Amino acid sequence: MNEPTQAGLTHLDSDGRARMVDVGDKAVTARTAIASGRLVTRADVLALVRADDLPKADVLATARIAGIQGAKKTSELIPLCHPLPLSSLNVDFTLEDAAIVITATAKTTGQTGVEMEALTAVAIAGLTLHDMIKAVDPAAVLTDVRLDEKTGGKRGHWTRVEAAVAGFAAPRAHTAAVLVSSTGGAAGLRQDTTGPRIAEWLELHGYVVDSVTVVADADIATAVLAAVATAPAVLITTGGTGVSPTDRTPEATAAVLDRELPGIAEAIRARGLATTPTAALSRGLAGSARGTFVVNLPGSSGGVKDGLAVLEGLLDHVVAQLAGEGAHE
Repeated sequence: MNEPTQAGLTHLDSDGRARMVDVGDKAVTARTAIASGRLVTRADVLALVRADDLPKADVLATARIAGIQGAKKTSELIPLCHPLPLSSLNVDFTLEDAAIVITATAKTTGQTGVEMEALTAVAIAGLTLHDMIKAVDPAAVLTDVRLDEKTGGKRGHWTRVEAAVAGFAAPRAHTAAVLVSSTGGAAGLRQDTTGPRIAEWLELHGYVVDSVTVVADADIATAVLAAVATAPAVLITTGGTGVSPTDRTPEATAAVLDRELPGIAEAIRARGLATTPTAALSRGLAGSARGTFVVNLPGSSGGVKDGLAVLEGLLDHVVAQLAGEGAHE
């Protein structure tokens, strides 16, 4: 076993000097790590990337190879990392409206984790992307490089979302938050009316609304997690529930829910279908996240109207049940 070190930091010895951790006594297990990051750039640059029409060709292919090479050299770049035999390293890209999302999945079988290899792959791939597009966008920003998930070793399965949700406080009674997913609204290109309408409805029903927040579609996952972390009794989102490639609200919501309430989501869709056939395309969810009632409404004014009509007879009952009031014996 490793001897005790200053403040429990295993990379320091008893004298406070940096050292490589002795992993000789650790069990050999299959280990996986998933990391991600975002290169934020302009829409016209992303169009050039999609068309492979930049001055430097094969942008994504080059960045993918760079990420793989970077992962292989992690122990040479990060002084206290152990050399690892990588059994697999995948680098994938998703092109959004204003960013390229980089995801790296690293696998090994060994005595120490493969997180740093996944993170290094993301960082090197991102820096390579920056190099490839800097002639047209020197202001591009590599951001949000982070570990998202890992398996194997003493901790077993760890995810960023589960770790964050586990620390949430109990919901605050009679409080609510409203979250609007709208890239145009966040950029000031259009005025949002759905968020204020939902907030007004909540206030009429006795809830103190903490905030009405408008975020770009690409930022909805972070915004949902941040909103739930403030522990409102109710979180209502609007927008981002359709089938467009940028519609990600249901995925962001699913990541924080511990229980789904599918009947509510179906009731909202059914009410919309009575007048609007395209309501069938809504993928909105409803459920609870550590006691917070979360529900996704469509981004249209009609969809919000239908959703609030369904919640009219359900909201207080759901909130009371989640708070443990009136539970059946």
